[in-house]
Amino acid sequence: MSVSSRHDDFDADVIIIGGGPIGLTTACALAHHGVDFRIFEQRRESKPYSRANNVWARPQELLASIGIRDALAEKSYRITQVNTLLNGRTVDPIDIADVASPYPQVLYSGQNVIETVLAEQVEAKGGTVERGRKVIGLEQDADGVTVTLATVSEKDEDKTEGRTERLRCRYLIGADGCDSFVRKALGLDFKSERMPNCMNRQVDARLSWRRSTAYDHLWFFYYPRGFCGVLPVWGGYHRLFFLSDDTGIPDRDPTLEEMQAIAREVTEDETLTLTDPIWLTHSRFQHGAAAHYAKDRIFLVGDAGHRTLPAGGQGMNAGMHDAIGVAWRLAMVLEGKAKPVLLDSYDVERGGEHRRLDKQQARGFRSSVYRGPIKDAALSVAARFLPNIGSLLQGTADLQQLTVGYPTSPLNEDQLGGLRELLHRPAPRPGERAPDADVIAADGSSTTLFAHLYNPDGWSWGWSLLAFDGRRADAMSQLRSALAEVQGWKWVRPRLVLSAAIPEADDATVLSDLDGVAHAAYGLGSTPALILVRPDGHIAFRGPADEPELLRAYCNKVFGPAPAILNHAQADVEVRA
Repeated sequence: MSVSSRHDDFDADVIIIGGGPIGLTTACALAHHGVDFRIFEQRRESKPYSRANNVWARPQELLASIGIRDALAEKSYRITQVNTLLNGRTVDPIDIADVASPYPQVLYSGQNVIETVLAEQVEAKGGTVERGRKVIGLEQDADGVTVTLATVSEKDEDKTEGRTERLRCRYLIGADGCDSFVRKALGLDFKSERMPNCMNRQVDARLSWRRSTAYDHLWFFYYPRGFCGVLPVWGGYHRLFFLSDDTGIPDRDPTLEEMQAIAREVTEDETLTLTDPIWLTHSRFQHGAAAHYAKDRIFLVGDAGHRTLPAGGQGMNAGMHDAIGVAWRLAMVLEGKAKPVLLDSYDVERGGEHRRLDKQQARGFRSSVYRGPIKDAALSVAARFLPNIGSLLQGTADLQQLTVGYPTSPLNEDQLGGLRELLHRPAPRPGERAPDADVIAADGSSTTLFAHLYNPDGWSWGWSLLAFDGRRADAMSQLRSALAEVQGWKWVRPRLVLSAAIPEADDATVLSDLDGVAHAAYGLGSTPALILVRPDGHIAFRGPADEPELLRAYCNKVFGPAPAILNHAQADVEVRA
Protein backbone atom coordinates (compact mmCIF):
# COMPACT_ATOMS: atom_id res chain seq x y z
CA MET A 1 0.00 0.00 0.00
CA SER A 2 1.29 3.44 -0.88
CA VAL A 3 1.23 6.04 1.87
CA SER A 4 0.27 8.66 -0.71
CA SER A 5 -2.28 8.61 -3.49
CA ARG A 6 -0.20 8.94 -6.63
CA HIS A 7 -1.24 11.66 -9.06
CA ASP A 8 -1.58 10.76 -12.73
CA ASP A 9 1.28 13.10 -13.59
CA PHE A 10 3.77 11.01 -11.60
CA ASP A 11 5.21 7.62 -12.51
CA ALA A 12 6.29 7.05 -8.90
CA ASP A 13 6.47 9.00 -5.68
CA VAL A 14 10.19 8.22 -5.40
CA ILE A 15 12.73 7.08 -8.01
CA ILE A 16 16.03 5.55 -6.89
CA ILE A 17 18.99 5.72 -9.26
CA GLY A 18 21.39 2.90 -8.41
CA GLY A 19 20.85 -0.71 -7.36
CA GLY A 20 23.95 -1.42 -5.27
CA PRO A 21 23.72 -2.25 -1.54
CA ILE A 22 22.64 1.26 -0.52
CA GLY A 23 20.12 1.77 -3.33
CA LEU A 24 18.64 -1.63 -2.50
CA THR A 25 18.53 -0.81 1.22
CA THR A 26 16.75 2.44 0.38
CA ALA A 27 14.21 0.51 -1.70
CA CYS A 28 13.62 -1.92 1.18
CA ALA A 29 13.15 0.98 3.59
CA LEU A 30 10.67 2.77 1.31
CA ALA A 31 8.77 -0.49 0.79
CA HIS A 32 8.68 -0.99 4.57
CA HIS A 33 6.99 2.38 4.92
CA GLY A 34 4.58 1.69 2.05
CA VAL A 35 6.07 4.33 -0.25
CA ASP A 36 5.54 3.94 -4.00
CA PHE A 37 8.95 3.78 -5.71
CA ARG A 38 10.92 2.55 -8.69
CA ILE A 39 14.60 1.61 -8.67
CA PHE A 40 16.93 1.60 -11.71
CA GLU A 41 20.39 0.07 -12.05
CA GLN A 42 22.80 0.45 -14.96
CA ARG A 43 24.40 -2.98 -14.51
CA ARG A 44 22.50 -5.88 -16.02
CA GLU A 45 24.01 -8.27 -13.47
CA SER A 46 25.46 -7.69 -10.02
CA LYS A 47 29.25 -7.77 -9.85
CA PRO A 48 30.63 -11.15 -8.77
CA TYR A 49 33.20 -9.80 -6.32
CA SER A 50 32.79 -9.34 -2.59
CA ARG A 51 34.19 -5.78 -2.17
CA ALA A 52 32.51 -4.21 0.93
CA ASN A 53 31.60 -7.07 3.22
CA ASN A 54 30.77 -6.13 6.82
CA VAL A 55 27.82 -4.72 8.78
CA TRP A 56 28.41 -3.22 12.23
CA ALA A 57 26.03 -3.20 15.22
CA ARG A 58 24.28 0.15 14.74
CA PRO A 59 23.51 -0.41 11.04
CA GLN A 60 22.17 -3.83 12.03
CA GLU A 61 19.77 -2.11 14.43
CA LEU A 62 18.59 0.11 11.60
CA LEU A 63 18.24 -2.82 9.18
CA ALA A 64 16.26 -4.70 11.84
CA SER A 65 13.89 -1.74 12.11
CA ILE A 66 12.83 -2.27 8.49
CA GLY A 67 12.75 -6.04 8.74
CA ILE A 68 15.76 -7.09 6.63
CA ARG A 69 18.59 -7.65 9.10
CA ASP A 70 17.90 -11.33 9.72
CA ALA A 71 17.92 -12.17 6.01
CA LEU A 72 21.43 -10.72 5.76
CA ALA A 73 22.54 -12.48 8.94
CA GLU A 74 21.57 -15.86 7.50
CA LYS A 75 24.40 -15.55 4.97
CA SER A 76 27.01 -13.90 7.16
CA TYR A 77 29.73 -14.92 9.57
CA ARG A 78 29.48 -13.39 13.04
CA ILE A 79 32.65 -11.67 14.29
CA THR A 80 33.31 -11.49 18.02
CA GLN A 81 37.02 -10.64 18.29
CA VAL A 82 39.59 -8.42 16.58
CA ASN A 83 43.23 -9.45 16.89
CA THR A 84 46.00 -6.92 16.24
CA LEU A 85 49.75 -7.32 15.91
CA LEU A 86 52.03 -4.28 15.76
CA ASN A 87 55.40 -5.10 14.19
CA GLY A 88 55.08 -8.64 15.49
CA ARG A 89 53.95 -7.62 18.99
CA THR A 90 50.49 -8.88 19.95
CA VAL A 91 48.13 -6.15 21.12
CA ASP A 92 45.33 -7.01 23.54
CA PRO A 93 42.45 -8.46 21.47
CA ILE A 94 39.32 -6.37 21.14
CA ASP A 95 36.08 -8.07 22.17
CA ILE A 96 34.20 -6.32 19.39
CA ALA A 97 30.89 -7.88 20.47
CA ASP A 98 31.09 -6.42 23.97
CA VAL A 99 28.74 -3.51 23.22
CA ALA A 100 25.26 -2.54 24.40
CA SER A 101 23.30 -3.59 21.33
CA PRO A 102 20.93 -6.44 20.46
CA TYR A 103 23.28 -7.16 17.53
CA PRO A 104 26.81 -6.98 18.94
CA GLN A 105 28.36 -9.54 16.59
CA VAL A 106 29.63 -7.98 13.37
CA LEU A 107 28.25 -9.58 10.20
CA TYR A 108 30.86 -10.48 7.58
CA SER A 109 29.68 -11.67 4.19
CA GLY A 110 30.42 -10.19 0.78
CA GLN A 111 28.95 -7.34 -1.23
CA ASN A 112 27.79 -9.69 -3.96
CA VAL A 113 25.97 -11.79 -1.36
CA ILE A 114 24.55 -8.67 0.30
CA GLU A 115 23.26 -7.34 -3.03
CA THR A 116 21.60 -10.65 -3.86
CA VAL A 117 19.88 -10.87 -0.48
CA LEU A 118 18.70 -7.25 -0.63
CA ALA A 119 17.38 -7.64 -4.18
CA GLU A 120 15.41 -10.65 -2.99
CA GLN A 121 14.01 -8.57 -0.15
CA VAL A 122 12.97 -5.80 -2.57
CA GLU A 123 11.06 -8.36 -4.65
CA ALA A 124 9.54 -9.96 -1.54
CA LYS A 125 8.18 -6.54 -0.60
CA GLY A 126 6.60 -6.10 -4.03
CA GLY A 127 9.30 -4.09 -5.80
CA THR A 128 11.40 -4.76 -8.88
CA VAL A 129 15.00 -3.82 -9.62
CA GLU A 130 14.88 -2.49 -13.19
CA ARG A 131 18.30 -3.38 -14.57
CA GLY A 132 20.05 -2.18 -17.70
CA ARG A 133 18.71 1.37 -17.31
CA LYS A 134 21.03 4.38 -17.19
CA VAL A 135 20.12 7.90 -16.13
CA ILE A 136 21.19 10.49 -18.70
CA GLY A 137 19.22 13.56 -17.60
CA LEU A 138 17.62 15.21 -14.56
CA GLU A 139 15.37 18.23 -14.19
CA GLN A 140 13.61 19.32 -11.05
CA ASP A 141 10.98 21.94 -10.42
CA ALA A 142 8.77 23.03 -7.56
CA ASP A 143 6.55 19.95 -7.80
CA GLY A 144 8.83 17.08 -8.77
CA VAL A 145 11.73 15.64 -10.73
CA THR A 146 11.85 14.53 -14.37
CA VAL A 147 14.30 11.72 -15.08
CA THR A 148 15.55 10.72 -18.53
CA LEU A 149 16.62 7.08 -18.81
CA ALA A 150 18.31 5.12 -21.59
CA THR A 151 18.64 1.38 -22.13
CA VAL A 152 22.11 -0.08 -21.65
CA SER A 153 23.62 -2.05 -24.51
CA GLU A 154 23.70 -5.79 -23.95
CA LYS A 155 27.25 -5.86 -25.32
CA ASP A 156 28.69 -2.89 -23.42
CA GLU A 157 27.13 -1.61 -20.18
CA ASP A 158 28.86 1.75 -20.64
CA LYS A 159 26.91 2.38 -23.86
CA THR A 160 23.22 2.93 -24.47
CA GLU A 161 20.94 2.01 -27.34
CA GLY A 162 17.36 2.54 -28.52
CA ARG A 163 14.87 5.13 -27.37
CA THR A 164 15.05 7.11 -24.16
CA GLU A 165 12.28 7.38 -21.58
CA ARG A 166 11.21 10.31 -19.41
CA LEU A 167 9.69 9.56 -16.01
CA ARG A 168 8.27 11.87 -13.40
CA CYS A 169 8.53 11.52 -9.61
CA ARG A 170 7.98 13.65 -6.55
CA TYR A 171 11.43 12.94 -5.10
CA LEU A 172 14.61 11.35 -6.46
CA ILE A 173 17.38 9.50 -4.60
CA GLY A 174 20.87 9.23 -6.06
CA ALA A 175 22.44 5.93 -5.05
CA ASP A 176 24.63 5.64 -8.13
CA GLY A 177 28.07 5.29 -6.58
CA CYS A 178 31.20 7.39 -6.24
CA ASP A 179 31.09 8.57 -9.87
CA SER A 180 27.46 9.60 -9.37
CA PHE A 181 25.69 11.21 -12.33
CA VAL A 182 23.10 12.56 -9.88
CA ARG A 183 25.70 14.30 -7.70
CA LYS A 184 27.34 15.91 -10.69
CA ALA A 185 24.01 16.99 -12.17
CA LEU A 186 23.22 18.77 -8.90
CA GLY A 187 26.50 20.68 -9.00
CA LEU A 188 27.69 18.91 -5.84
CA ASP A 189 30.75 17.21 -7.25
CA PHE A 190 33.98 17.55 -5.27
CA LYS A 191 37.69 17.11 -5.84
CA SER A 192 38.95 14.00 -4.10
CA GLU A 193 42.16 14.01 -2.09
CA ARG A 194 44.53 11.29 -3.23
CA MET A 195 46.56 9.29 -0.72
CA PRO A 196 50.06 9.42 -2.23
CA ASN A 197 52.62 6.64 -2.57
CA CYS A 198 50.23 3.99 -1.37
CA MET A 199 48.72 0.90 -2.97
CA ASN A 200 46.29 -1.78 -1.86
CA ARG A 201 46.81 -5.35 -3.05
CA GLN A 202 44.10 -7.84 -2.26
CA VAL A 203 43.12 -11.48 -2.68
CA ASP A 204 40.03 -13.50 -1.78
CA ALA A 205 41.11 -17.15 -1.48
CA ARG A 206 41.09 -20.20 0.75
CA LEU A 207 43.53 -19.79 3.63
CA SER A 208 45.63 -22.23 5.60
CA TRP A 209 47.97 -20.97 8.33
CA ARG A 210 48.98 -21.63 11.92
CA ARG A 211 46.55 -19.10 13.34
CA SER A 212 42.81 -19.62 13.68
CA THR A 213 40.75 -19.87 10.52
CA ALA A 214 37.53 -19.63 12.53
CA TYR A 215 35.12 -17.21 10.94
CA ASP A 216 34.49 -15.26 14.16
CA HIS A 217 37.90 -13.51 14.24
CA LEU A 218 39.53 -10.65 12.35
CA TRP A 219 43.30 -10.25 12.14
CA PHE A 220 45.20 -7.01 11.55
CA PHE A 221 48.96 -6.71 11.16
CA TYR A 222 50.85 -3.41 11.29
CA TYR A 223 54.22 -3.96 9.65
CA PRO A 224 57.03 -1.52 8.70
CA ARG A 225 55.75 -0.78 5.20
CA GLY A 226 52.01 -0.83 5.84
CA PHE A 227 48.92 -2.53 7.15
CA CYS A 228 47.44 -5.99 6.48
CA GLY A 229 43.99 -7.39 7.22
CA VAL A 230 42.76 -11.00 7.22
CA LEU A 231 38.95 -11.15 7.07
CA PRO A 232 36.36 -13.85 6.37
CA VAL A 233 34.41 -13.80 3.11
CA TRP A 234 31.21 -15.77 2.70
CA GLY A 235 31.60 -19.25 1.24
CA GLY A 236 34.65 -20.44 3.16
CA TYR A 237 37.12 -17.85 1.87
CA HIS A 238 39.32 -15.24 3.48
CA ARG A 239 40.35 -11.84 2.23
CA LEU A 240 43.92 -10.68 2.68
CA PHE A 241 44.66 -7.06 1.86
CA PHE A 242 47.90 -5.09 2.11
CA LEU A 243 47.86 -1.30 2.27
CA SER A 244 51.46 -0.28 1.89
CA ASP A 245 54.12 2.02 0.52
CA ASP A 246 54.11 1.43 -3.24
CA THR A 247 57.88 1.68 -3.70
CA GLY A 248 59.01 -1.15 -5.96
CA ILE A 249 55.53 -2.65 -6.30
CA PRO A 250 54.32 -3.14 -9.91
CA ASP A 251 51.17 -1.16 -10.73
CA ARG A 252 49.02 -4.16 -11.71
CA ASP A 253 46.92 -6.89 -10.13
CA PRO A 254 49.13 -9.17 -8.04
CA THR A 255 49.63 -12.87 -8.65
CA LEU A 256 48.63 -15.50 -6.09
CA GLU A 257 52.31 -16.33 -5.57
CA GLU A 258 53.12 -12.68 -4.82
CA MET A 259 50.27 -12.44 -2.32
CA GLN A 260 51.30 -15.62 -0.57
CA ALA A 261 54.91 -14.44 -0.30
CA ILE A 262 54.03 -11.07 1.27
CA ALA A 263 51.46 -12.75 3.53
CA ARG A 264 54.07 -15.16 4.87
CA GLU A 265 56.47 -12.30 5.52
CA VAL A 266 53.96 -10.03 7.27
CA THR A 267 52.31 -12.74 9.40
CA GLU A 268 55.64 -14.42 10.17
CA ASP A 269 54.13 -17.77 9.20
CA GLU A 270 56.06 -19.66 6.53
CA THR A 271 53.33 -22.32 6.40
CA LEU A 272 50.65 -19.86 5.25
CA THR A 273 49.11 -21.11 2.01
CA LEU A 274 46.58 -19.50 -0.33
CA THR A 275 44.60 -21.56 -2.82
CA ASP A 276 41.56 -21.29 -5.10
CA PRO A 277 41.58 -17.49 -5.51
CA ILE A 278 38.29 -15.93 -6.59
CA TRP A 279 39.54 -12.33 -6.80
CA LEU A 280 42.95 -10.70 -7.16
CA THR A 281 43.01 -6.93 -7.46
CA HIS A 282 44.92 -3.77 -6.69
CA SER A 283 43.83 -0.16 -6.13
CA ARG A 284 44.88 3.28 -5.01
CA PHE A 285 42.88 5.51 -2.73
CA GLN A 286 41.27 8.90 -2.67
CA HIS A 287 38.64 10.37 -0.41
CA GLY A 288 36.23 13.26 0.00
CA ALA A 289 32.61 14.15 0.67
CA ALA A 290 30.08 16.40 -1.01
CA ALA A 291 29.29 19.77 0.55
CA HIS A 292 25.63 18.75 0.67
CA TYR A 293 23.65 15.52 0.61
CA ALA A 294 20.45 17.05 -0.70
CA LYS A 295 19.25 19.76 -3.02
CA ASP A 296 15.54 20.57 -3.18
CA ARG A 297 13.78 17.31 -4.15
CA ILE A 298 16.89 15.21 -4.77
CA PHE A 299 18.85 13.34 -2.10
CA LEU A 300 22.16 11.49 -2.12
CA VAL A 301 22.84 8.25 -0.27
CA GLY A 302 26.03 6.26 0.23
CA ASP A 303 28.86 6.54 -2.24
CA ALA A 304 26.86 8.96 -4.40
CA GLY A 305 27.94 11.64 -1.93
CA HIS A 306 31.41 10.50 -0.89
CA ARG A 307 34.55 8.56 -1.68
CA THR A 308 35.58 6.48 1.29
CA LEU A 309 38.83 5.00 2.52
CA PRO A 310 38.92 1.41 3.78
CA ALA A 311 39.76 2.39 7.36
CA GLY A 312 37.44 0.47 9.67
CA GLY A 313 35.12 -0.67 6.89
CA GLN A 314 32.76 2.22 7.62
CA GLY A 315 31.68 3.30 4.12
CA MET A 316 28.82 0.93 3.25
CA ASN A 317 27.62 1.05 6.85
CA ALA A 318 27.38 4.84 6.70
CA GLY A 319 25.30 4.50 3.54
CA MET A 320 22.85 2.27 5.41
CA HIS A 321 22.26 5.13 7.86
CA ASP A 322 21.50 7.32 4.82
CA ALA A 323 19.03 4.84 3.35
CA ILE A 324 17.05 4.43 6.57
CA GLY A 325 17.22 8.16 7.32
CA VAL A 326 15.89 9.40 4.00
CA ALA A 327 13.13 6.77 3.76
CA TRP A 328 11.20 7.56 6.95
CA ARG A 329 11.41 11.25 6.25
CA LEU A 330 9.98 10.86 2.75
CA ALA A 331 7.25 8.57 4.07
CA MET A 332 6.08 11.23 6.53
CA VAL A 333 6.28 14.08 4.02
CA LEU A 334 4.39 12.13 1.35
CA GLU A 335 1.70 11.40 3.93
CA GLY A 336 1.53 15.13 4.71
CA LYS A 337 2.57 14.66 8.34
CA ALA A 338 5.70 16.80 8.51
CA LYS A 339 6.89 20.34 7.93
CA PRO A 340 9.88 21.25 5.70
CA VAL A 341 12.31 21.07 8.63
CA LEU A 342 12.08 17.28 8.51
CA LEU A 343 13.52 16.97 5.01
CA ASP A 344 15.93 19.86 5.63
CA SER A 345 17.40 17.92 8.56
CA TYR A 346 18.60 15.08 6.31
CA ASP A 347 21.37 17.14 4.72
CA VAL A 348 22.45 18.64 8.04
CA GLU A 349 22.62 15.23 9.70
CA ARG A 350 23.89 12.85 7.06
CA GLY A 351 25.99 15.33 5.08
CA GLY A 352 27.62 16.47 8.30
CA GLU A 353 28.22 12.89 9.40
CA HIS A 354 29.87 11.97 6.10
CA ARG A 355 32.25 14.91 6.33
CA ARG A 356 33.09 13.96 9.94
CA LEU A 357 33.61 10.34 8.90
CA ASP A 358 35.82 11.40 6.01
CA LYS A 359 38.21 13.14 8.42
CA GLN A 360 38.12 10.18 10.79
CA GLN A 361 38.92 7.70 8.04
CA ALA A 362 41.78 9.81 6.70
CA ARG A 363 43.24 9.96 10.21
CA GLY A 364 42.91 6.19 10.61
CA PHE A 365 44.37 5.55 7.16
CA ARG A 366 47.42 7.68 7.87
CA SER A 367 47.89 5.96 11.23
CA SER A 368 47.77 2.58 9.51
CA VAL A 369 49.93 3.25 6.46
CA TYR A 370 52.07 6.40 6.88
CA ARG A 371 53.89 5.59 10.12
CA GLY A 372 57.65 5.34 9.91
CA PRO A 373 60.09 4.08 12.56
CA ILE A 374 59.57 6.88 15.09
CA LYS A 375 55.80 6.58 15.13
CA ASP A 376 56.06 2.78 15.16
CA ALA A 377 58.28 2.95 18.24
CA ALA A 378 55.77 5.22 19.99
CA LEU A 379 52.90 2.91 19.08
CA SER A 380 54.82 -0.10 20.35
CA VAL A 381 55.12 1.59 23.74
CA ALA A 382 51.48 2.69 23.69
CA ALA A 383 50.35 -0.85 22.84
CA ARG A 384 51.59 -1.98 26.26
CA PHE A 385 49.30 0.44 28.10
CA LEU A 386 46.29 1.14 25.85
CA PRO A 387 44.01 -1.89 25.55
CA ASN A 388 42.05 -0.28 22.70
CA ILE A 389 45.10 0.66 20.63
CA GLY A 390 43.87 -1.56 17.78
CA SER A 391 40.67 0.39 17.25
CA LEU A 392 42.40 3.74 17.80
CA LEU A 393 44.89 2.90 15.06
CA GLN A 394 41.93 2.72 12.69
CA GLY A 395 40.84 6.22 13.63
CA THR A 396 37.98 5.51 16.02
CA ALA A 397 37.21 3.77 19.30
CA ASP A 398 33.67 3.07 18.02
CA LEU A 399 33.95 0.74 15.06
CA GLN A 400 30.37 -0.39 15.80
CA GLN A 401 29.00 3.11 14.99
CA LEU A 402 26.88 3.23 18.15
CA THR A 403 27.99 6.79 18.89
CA VAL A 404 26.92 8.18 15.50
CA GLY A 405 24.81 11.19 16.38
CA TYR A 406 23.58 14.53 15.10
CA PRO A 407 24.45 17.24 17.63
CA THR A 408 23.50 20.13 15.31
CA SER A 409 20.30 18.69 13.85
CA PRO A 410 17.39 21.12 13.53
CA LEU A 411 15.23 18.28 14.90
CA ASN A 412 16.95 18.47 18.31
CA GLU A 413 15.40 20.19 21.30
CA ASP A 414 16.63 19.77 24.86
CA GLN A 415 14.67 21.15 27.80
CA LEU A 416 16.41 19.01 30.44
CA GLY A 417 19.85 20.62 30.34
CA GLY A 418 21.45 23.17 32.62
CA LEU A 419 21.52 22.66 36.40
CA ARG A 420 19.17 19.68 36.16
CA GLU A 421 21.75 17.89 34.02
CA LEU A 422 24.61 18.66 36.41
CA LEU A 423 22.76 17.12 39.35
CA HIS A 424 22.32 13.75 37.68
CA ARG A 425 24.40 11.26 35.75
CA PRO A 426 25.37 11.94 32.12
CA ALA A 427 22.44 11.38 29.81
CA PRO A 428 21.99 10.76 26.09
CA ARG A 429 21.02 14.03 24.48
CA PRO A 430 18.86 14.90 21.47
CA GLY A 431 20.53 13.74 18.29
CA GLU A 432 22.13 10.74 19.99
CA ARG A 433 21.00 7.12 19.71
CA ALA A 434 18.32 6.26 22.25
CA PRO A 435 19.76 3.51 24.47
CA ASP A 436 18.12 0.17 25.03
CA ALA A 437 17.19 -1.14 28.50
CA ASP A 438 15.50 -4.17 30.00
CA VAL A 439 11.94 -3.52 31.18
CA ILE A 440 8.85 -5.58 32.02
CA ALA A 441 5.71 -5.55 29.86
CA ALA A 442 2.20 -5.27 31.26
CA ASP A 443 1.70 -9.04 31.00
CA GLY A 444 4.78 -9.67 33.16
CA SER A 445 7.05 -10.77 30.34
CA SER A 446 10.60 -9.51 29.96
CA THR A 447 11.10 -7.07 27.11
CA THR A 448 13.32 -4.16 26.09
CA LEU A 449 12.82 -0.52 25.18
CA PHE A 450 14.03 -1.30 21.65
CA ALA A 451 11.05 -3.59 21.16
CA HIS A 452 8.85 -0.52 21.66
CA LEU A 453 10.91 2.16 19.89
CA TYR A 454 10.90 0.92 16.30
CA ASN A 455 7.59 0.57 14.40
CA PRO A 456 5.63 1.37 17.57
CA ASP A 457 2.18 -0.28 17.51
CA GLY A 458 2.65 -1.03 13.81
CA TRP A 459 3.39 2.55 12.75
CA SER A 460 6.44 2.14 10.53
CA TRP A 461 7.31 5.84 10.82
CA GLY A 462 5.90 6.25 14.32
CA TRP A 463 7.68 8.29 16.97
CA SER A 464 7.90 6.80 20.47
CA LEU A 465 7.17 9.03 23.45
CA LEU A 466 8.81 7.65 26.58
CA ALA A 467 7.10 9.10 29.66
CA PHE A 468 9.26 8.41 32.74
CA ASP A 469 7.73 8.75 36.21
CA GLY A 470 11.03 9.84 37.79
CA ARG A 471 10.55 7.10 40.41
CA ARG A 472 7.68 9.06 41.91
CA ALA A 473 4.48 7.33 42.97
CA ASP A 474 2.43 10.50 42.48
CA ALA A 475 3.47 11.08 38.84
CA MET A 476 0.58 9.42 37.00
CA SER A 477 -1.75 12.39 36.76
CA GLN A 478 1.10 14.54 35.49
CA LEU A 479 2.05 11.96 32.86
CA ARG A 480 -1.57 11.53 31.71
CA SER A 481 -1.90 15.27 31.25
CA ALA A 482 1.33 15.35 29.24
CA LEU A 483 0.21 12.53 26.93
CA ALA A 484 -3.11 14.26 26.36
CA GLU A 485 -1.25 17.28 24.99
CA VAL A 486 0.04 15.30 21.99
CA GLN A 487 -2.72 12.76 21.35
CA GLY A 488 -3.75 14.58 18.16
CA TRP A 489 -0.55 13.42 16.47
CA LYS A 490 -1.55 9.76 16.26
CA TRP A 491 1.90 8.64 15.13
CA VAL A 492 3.39 9.82 18.44
CA ARG A 493 3.00 6.55 20.36
CA PRO A 494 3.21 6.85 24.18
CA ARG A 495 5.00 4.41 26.50
CA LEU A 496 4.79 4.85 30.25
CA VAL A 497 8.11 3.86 31.85
CA LEU A 498 7.17 3.43 35.49
CA SER A 499 9.43 2.81 38.44
CA ALA A 500 7.00 3.75 41.22
CA ALA A 501 3.70 5.06 39.83
CA ILE A 502 0.74 2.67 39.47
CA PRO A 503 -1.16 2.79 36.13
CA GLU A 504 -4.80 2.09 35.42
CA ALA A 505 -6.25 -0.28 32.83
CA ASP A 506 -6.95 2.38 30.20
CA ASP A 507 -3.54 4.05 30.40
CA ALA A 508 -1.04 3.94 27.54
CA THR A 509 1.38 1.05 27.03
CA VAL A 510 3.13 0.41 30.34
CA LEU A 511 6.73 -0.71 30.77
CA SER A 512 7.73 -1.41 34.36
CA ASP A 513 11.16 -0.24 35.51
CA LEU A 514 11.07 -1.01 39.25
CA ASP A 515 14.85 -1.31 39.48
CA GLY A 516 15.41 1.93 37.60
CA VAL A 517 17.44 0.38 34.79
CA ALA A 518 15.72 2.37 32.04
CA HIS A 519 15.77 5.56 34.11
CA ALA A 520 19.52 5.13 34.60
CA ALA A 521 20.11 4.48 30.89
CA TYR A 522 18.51 7.85 30.11
CA GLY A 523 20.27 9.64 32.98
CA LEU A 524 17.02 10.48 34.73
CA GLY A 525 16.72 11.12 38.44
CA SER A 526 13.65 12.08 40.45
CA THR A 527 12.01 14.33 37.86
CA PRO A 528 9.26 12.89 35.62
CA ALA A 529 10.43 13.42 32.08
CA LEU A 530 9.32 13.10 28.45
CA ILE A 531 11.71 11.68 25.84
CA LEU A 532 10.56 11.71 22.20
CA VAL A 533 12.37 9.18 19.97
CA ARG A 534 12.38 9.37 16.18
CA PRO A 535 11.62 6.43 13.84
CA ASP A 536 15.35 5.79 13.40
CA GLY A 537 15.92 5.47 17.15
CA HIS A 538 17.57 8.85 17.76
CA ILE A 539 16.35 11.13 20.53
CA ALA A 540 14.57 14.22 19.23
CA PHE A 541 13.22 15.97 22.34
CA ARG A 542 13.75 15.91 26.11
CA GLY A 543 11.62 17.86 28.52
CA PRO A 544 10.05 17.86 31.99
CA ALA A 545 6.68 16.15 32.24
CA ASP A 546 5.21 19.08 34.19
CA GLU A 547 5.71 21.36 31.17
CA PRO A 548 3.99 19.41 28.37
CA GLU A 549 3.42 22.60 26.41
CA LEU A 550 7.11 22.41 25.46
CA LEU A 551 6.57 19.05 23.82
CA ARG A 552 3.42 20.27 22.11
CA ALA A 553 5.31 23.25 20.68
CA TYR A 554 8.00 20.90 19.42
CA CYS A 555 5.44 18.71 17.66
CA ASN A 556 3.87 21.78 16.07
CA LYS A 557 7.30 22.80 14.77
CA VAL A 558 8.13 19.43 13.21
CA PHE A 559 4.73 17.95 12.31
CA GLY A 560 2.51 20.98 11.91
CA PRO A 561 -0.80 21.54 13.73
CA ALA A 562 -2.30 18.43 15.28
CA PRO A 563 -5.14 16.89 13.27
CA ALA A 564 -8.54 16.87 14.90
CA ILE A 565 -8.79 14.05 17.42
CA LEU A 566 -10.89 11.21 16.05
CA ASN A 567 -13.49 9.36 18.05
CA HIS A 568 -12.90 5.67 18.80
CA ALA A 569 -14.91 4.40 15.82
CA GLN A 570 -12.99 6.62 13.40
CA ALA A 571 -9.66 5.75 14.97
CA ASP A 572 -10.32 2.04 14.52
CA VAL A 573 -10.52 2.42 10.75
CA GLU A 574 -7.73 4.97 10.33
CA VAL A 575 -5.16 3.77 7.79
CA ARG A 576 -1.69 3.53 9.29
CA ALA A 577 1.66 3.31 7.59
